[in-house]
Amino acid sequence: MKGTIDWFARNGVAANLMMVFIVVTGIAATTTVREEIFPEIELDRITIEVPYLGAAPEEVEQAVNIRIEEAIQGTDGIKQIQSTASEGMGTVIVELELGADARKVIDDVKSNVDAITTFPIETEKPIVREMVSRMQVTDIAVSGYVDPFALKAAAVQVRDELTTIPGITQVDVVSAPPYEISVEVSEISLRRHGLTFDQVADAVRRSSLDLPGGSVRTEGGEILLRTIGQAYRGDEYENLVLWTRADGSRLVLGDVATVVDGFAETDQFARFDVTPTMMVSVFRTGEQSALEIAALVHDYIDAAQARLPDGITLTIWQDGAAMLSARLSLMLRTGAGGFVLVFLVLALFLELRLAIWVSLGIPISFLGAMALMPGLDVSINIMSLFAFVTVLGIVVDDAIIVGENIFRHQEDHGDGLRGSIEGAQEIAKPVIFAVLTTVAAFTPLMFVPGMMGKIFRVIPLIVIPCLLFSLVESLGILPAHLSHMKPQGKPSLWRRFQSRFANGLKVFIQKAYRPTLLLGLRWRYLTAAIGVAMLVLTIGMVAGGWTNFRFFPSIEADVMAASVTLPQGTPVGVTSAAVEKLEAGAARLRARLFEETGQDYFRHVAASIGDQPMGSRGGGPMGPMLDLAASNVGEVTIELAPSETRAYNSEQLGLQWREITGPIPEAVDINFNMSIMTP
Repeated sequence: MKGTIDWFARNGVAANLMMVFIVVTGIAATTTVREEIFPEIELDRITIEVPYLGAAPEEVEQAVNIRIEEAIQGTDGIKQIQSTASEGMGTVIVELELGADARKVIDDVKSNVDAITTFPIETEKPIVREMVSRMQVTDIAVSGYVDPFALKAAAVQVRDELTTIPGITQVDVVSAPPYEISVEVSEISLRRHGLTFDQVADAVRRSSLDLPGGSVRTEGGEILLRTIGQAYRGDEYENLVLWTRADGSRLVLGDVATVVDGFAETDQFARFDVTPTMMVSVFRTGEQSALEIAALVHDYIDAAQARLPDGITLTIWQDGAAMLSARLSLMLRTGAGGFVLVFLVLALFLELRLAIWVSLGIPISFLGAMALMPGLDVSINIMSLFAFVTVLGIVVDDAIIVGENIFRHQEDHGDGLRGSIEGAQEIAKPVIFAVLTTVAAFTPLMFVPGMMGKIFRVIPLIVIPCLLFSLVESLGILPAHLSHMKPQGKPSLWRRFQSRFANGLKVFIQKAYRPTLLLGLRWRYLTAAIGVAMLVLTIGMVAGGWTNFRFFPSIEADVMAASVTLPQGTPVGVTSAAVEKLEAGAARLRARLFEETGQDYFRHVAASIGDQPMGSRGGGPMGPMLDLAASNVGEVTIELAPSETRAYNSEQLGLQWREITGPIPEAVDINFNMSIMTP
């Protein structure tokens, strides 16, 4: 190692080329690295869904779920089976063993489920698929007091127009009931015409159909024949012929039945700022950038509003890219702040040029880690930005130590090159081991098993490269730059000003720190005993519950949500009343905060009845875990003003909301979520 330090110190061109290479590759990587909100991971789960319309949860459990569990139990690669029976639907989630071949397990599970012959006749075909984490970027609230058909038509128009924009490939309409054409047959009409219900159903089935009719060869070529009879709208169904008499008279479906062209009867509907709404969700796929997609959506909203009918508005909602952008800005601000602080401290206590070169260790280390991100399959996301902020306070420590020791040697004999080589070589071994011990502390996070390990692996894959590049910079690049420093001649005005701080530090070292250090060394057993006592005290505080433990920290959020779950089978009207109570509590809190601070803390309030969108998304990188749609669930979500403009944090606001809302006696579960990530 000493030879390497000596060679780089004497060959400044090589050191500069290495620095330029790290900086250029890091900057180039920033243009290619993926940008997403949470790291994309494989969930290692399989879902099995069997619709059993009209059945109670107990019937679904006995007739569907238990039979699926018995059929797949013992399949290789399955770690755990989680089963949920709800009204009209049986869902089984299979968690795979670590390292299991997901495709093989899916095939085995599908074969076993398809082999079940004892499902009730009323059940539909089982749906077996791998659970995937869809990366939601933002939602668009399509809202207005208009006809539901017009509202859904606008939502579909927004979806179709967004998918035509280059760079946006996956858009879904959610919180919208599906179209449905219902045929209501009158028993009196059936008797009048001598028909049965089955005859009407068979006639509709036969008539509403497109059929190929073969082909006819002619001198001009081949003509394909096709009958077009498929009905798509209510009036087309009304004109379907049930039978025709010899005299040419016909009986059509509209003569014996009422055809309703509308929506399916569901228990799901949503409000946005108290206005009926349907949501359009935009997702990121592959290597697409969440920030670029969000920018495209914002541009589209600005242009599309004028094309929509009067009374319908488009509003950006749940913009995850804004959260990513805020964390990216935080990292840049923190990095700039760290750079300035390091520069100022070193400039005041050591040397101006030394401060400049040591401070450059921060961007060089960060850009080096950036250069490796594509190769390590790490993206710019919430977790990687958190890792950058974490390592910021560590990454420049070795450069400060090496730079200070080089400065001391140069002060002793006045030779810049000699001082640079001797100072770096003298401190190289402790600096290397200090960095390696920190690397060793973060390395276990790369081997955490399961889904949490896939999330946490991002942290060491950022921290460790930053530390290693800081080591390269401090022992290779920094000595070469500091070797050109020359002894100071006549003290300048800045040097005289700076010497006051430097001399004050030396006085503190000689008068306070050195005597304390000698006392600690003289009474080494007492010093060791004090250290052990502090360790025991710390362990006792943790074991005694004095120090709280949270698997995830409570991270300040600009969104808070309250979900309510009532007993199974609760009518949607009762659920709606519970959701309205949450909305009323939010309205009272909003008014109280405005009266107290003169500021509107709430941007938007969205309510969902029959669904829990925040819960369905799994709270972040886990993705959607369960379809929580049912008549007994609901949710209210509030988008807050930016945290830097508020006097209260999201947790305080959530507690106030809970207190103002009061109890909901009929609810079996009420959950207030005020953090970005929830344990």
